[in-house]
Amino acid sequence: MKAFWTYTLARLGVFLATWAVLWGLSRLVFEGGTVLDLWVLLLALIVSSIISILALRGMRDRVAIKLQERARSLNDRIEESRRAEDVD
Repeated sequence: MKAFWTYTLARLGVFLATWAVLWGLSRLVFEGGTVLDLWVLLLALIVSSIISILALRGMRDRVAIKLQERARSLNDRIEESRRAEDVD
């Protein structure tokens, strides 16, 4: 689970950094307003997603492997339980 939380925090960090940069740039270029803030938020979501896909690939692969191992382990335990019930 540590890999999952590390990846999640890394994604959040990428989003917050992207949002801060875009928000700062929008304040320098435009006067600002609620509508502009929503566009900056939407653009930050899109840009941070692209950055995360490219920059966090290794972390995402490790999380996927851990989840796959955990699912396999859970399925093995369920099968063992079924076999034990069949024997009884």
